[in-house]
Amino acid sequence: LMQIISIIKVRKLFLLGGLVLFMNSTVMAQEKNEISLNQAIEKARVNNRGLKLSQKEMDVARAQYESSRAVLLPQLRVTNTSTFTNNPLHAFGFKLLQKDVEAADFDPDLLNDPGNVENFNTRLELIQPLINIDGWKERKSANLQFEISQLQSERTDEYVELEVTKTFMQLQLAYKMVKVYEKANETASENQKWAKSYLEEGLMQNADFLLIKVHQSDIENKLFRAKTQVEDVSEYLSFLIGDKSDQVLLPTGELELHVNDANPTISLNENRKDLLALELSVQAQENMLGSSKMKFVPRANAVANYEWNDNQFMGFGADNYLVGIQLSWDLFSGYKNIGKIHKEKALLEKASLEQEKYKAESEIELNKAKRKFEDSKNLLVLSNLALEQSQEALRITSNRFKQGLEKSKDLLLAETLFQEKELEYHRSVFDHNFTLAYLKFLTR
Repeated sequence: LMQIISIIKVRKLFLLGGLVLFMNSTVMAQEKNEISLNQAIEKARVNNRGLKLSQKEMDVARAQYESSRAVLLPQLRVTNTSTFTNNPLHAFGFKLLQKDVEAADFDPDLLNDPGNVENFNTRLELIQPLINIDGWKERKSANLQFEISQLQSERTDEYVELEVTKTFMQLQLAYKMVKVYEKANETASENQKWAKSYLEEGLMQNADFLLIKVHQSDIENKLFRAKTQVEDVSEYLSFLIGDKSDQVLLPTGELELHVNDANPTISLNENRKDLLALELSVQAQENMLGSSKMKFVPRANAVANYEWNDNQFMGFGADNYLVGIQLSWDLFSGYKNIGKIHKEKALLEKASLEQEKYKAESEIELNKAKRKFEDSKNLLVLSNLALEQSQEALRITSNRFKQGLEKSKDLLLAETLFQEKELEYHRSVFDHNFTLAYLKFLTR
């Protein structure tokens, strides 16, 4: 009875495996779009959303720097003011501005009760900054912020290139896993044929034959998951390069070992884009602190205006001008400037600490990557050796099984071990190649 139940379960498993294979063949039948690593990187530089965002941030910094030109360039304004009053003082003043005063206007009764008087004033005003030291400091800080945004955008470009390279190699690895399981499935099918002939000849127990069939179903399930992994990685690579098509990407070339020994004594590049950006951030904050201190220094502006006054709207009956230099000095602004100095000083200390922290973390990350690279080289040698040994063990076990000298469980064990070692080798190749690319990213 237990044997019958076991057979029923295995048959259900085979039905499920057949369904999985049908779905798998349908999924993988869709058209694939071939792409090389260089093509992927170039597409990412044009379409990657993260890179576009960094470029927009650079545009914002550029606009802020352009607005700081106000400390150098003149300000020009035109105004038109319409005024109606019966105020004696203002009414007489309007007549003077309109150059329309007569002897009769000095009549005391008319001076005391001028009635309703209208004045339409059109004025052209010009302010030219001459001395604005705090503004100059802020402009220099804005210029540094723009340079920082440029460096950050360039570093983002380098990071996107690394991420595309990593995902491209992950896609190569996923296709490699599919090939491994496809080859394992062919081997399992061949062994199943041998096992079936042994079963028919009475040289094998039915339970051992069922184990071989279950082993093949397990490989088929792994093959399906590997093909699903191809789609997952392909979708993420499409996202990175801005490809909106539904096609599965197919990398040109397979995952191969990149032989390039990194220099074990390589040090951190002080001119790396992100490190330079942090250094400029400290300088920018120093300028902001200097700007706060310079708010106690007098400012000088040249002022000039030309105006027309008339009793008719948009009239230009009487004109006059005014030219001068304005010197202003904020002696005390309710502790506002002093508080700003304290704030900018704290921000400067914070920026300096962040620079030191980031640089120390970068040193640790570089040392960690160098150690990982050395480990990956050792693991590559060991995994290659293990692959060769497991392959030879599988060959010997398979031949002995075909001769009836090995049990089915020994064959299944050898097949499983070979699959594991083959996958481990390909993963070690990926780890080696990516660590090499990461070291390049950390030191470029």
